[in-house]
Amino acid sequence: MPIYQYQALDLKGRNKKGTVDADTPRDAREKLRRQELRVTAIDQIVTGKKKKERKQSEFKLVRKVKLSELATFTRQLSTLLQSGVHLSESLTVLVDQVEDRRTELIIRDVREKVVSGAGLAEALSFHPTHFSDLYVNMVRAGEASGNLDEVLLRLAEFLQQQNKLKGKVVTALTYPAIMVLVGVAVVIFLMSYVVPKITEILLEREQELPMPTEVLIAVSAFLKSYWVLMLLAGLGVMIATRMFYATERGRLTIDTWILRIPVVGTLFKKQAISRFEITFSTLLRSGLPALEALNIVSRVVNNALLTLTLEQVAERIIEGADIATPLRRSKIFPPMVAYMVAVGEQSGELEEILERIAIAYEEEIDTSIQRMTAMFEPMVIIFLAIIVGFIIMAVLLPLLQFDNL
Repeated sequence: MPIYQYQALDLKGRNKKGTVDADTPRDAREKLRRQELRVTAIDQIVTGKKKKERKQSEFKLVRKVKLSELATFTRQLSTLLQSGVHLSESLTVLVDQVEDRRTELIIRDVREKVVSGAGLAEALSFHPTHFSDLYVNMVRAGEASGNLDEVLLRLAEFLQQQNKLKGKVVTALTYPAIMVLVGVAVVIFLMSYVVPKITEILLEREQELPMPTEVLIAVSAFLKSYWVLMLLAGLGVMIATRMFYATERGRLTIDTWILRIPVVGTLFKKQAISRFEITFSTLLRSGLPALEALNIVSRVVNNALLTLTLEQVAERIIEGADIATPLRRSKIFPPMVAYMVAVGEQSGELEEILERIAIAYEEEIDTSIQRMTAMFEPMVIIFLAIIVGFIIMAVLLPLLQFDNL
């Protein structure tokens, strides 16, 4: 059933905007008329993947949904299905629950495709910005096994765990970043406003200046003369880095370099491995074959080096190897992970083993975050104290010399 966007006037003459689903524009106007709305404009909205001849009219949504919102939607859908509500009716209920208009349009489109006879996974696949390959394939596995409600519940828990893990890392990096930005702002203020006024007074006295003061004057003059070029250079470096990262080789190079950064690289590596373990376990529990699950995981780990490693593992499995052996030979997975995977394969409890490893890594991530925060705070404070201290010393030294004279 098509979706229409309308503009209308209510009984009091106030403008109203919204969306409505109907078979034809006439039916849409009639439905709005029953709601005591007088339609002034109405247009059909086209969503999802269409054929080439309709690409010009395709309604594209480029904003990705938040993990927390997607987890809430998934859990609510699972609850409705577990309560015996039909899938199309469940989606109708969720349409009224959504506050974000773009997400509402997507759920409407998914519902209409389901009503038209498509499977839920097929309908979701038309909106890759909201529903990843991981999400769609888990739903497809749930539909095939007849346990869609259980798979959706497991998927909602997985999304919540990923959102929690992401939040921990972001929180750990936010405080040091704020401290650095505030420190840089203070230094820029001193160098661009305070220091020039003081140095003008010192230069007017025509006395010999100490070396720190001369260095400070030179740096201040350089920043004052070339700050535009420095800003443009910084922007150029950022743009070049993003363009390089957009290439396959660039992403592999940068992601490999990130994992080698002391402390921070270790944290990102543990996060990537934890994401691999919990995702792989969730897919296996949903009924997907190990090789297919591994191929899906390789596309959602958000690290090119880990993706390349998992692709190599998949190739070894096709050749007849187990999962643990290529993991053990890789340089990114710790030996303990490979050993535990081997134990899981031999015992037939690979999903449980992976979940245990993921839990252990989450605890290690918490410890790493605490260590990193405890280390960064004094380092940033000391670094800023040295810079500000040098500026103060460079300003006070000539003043003290003048008083002595």
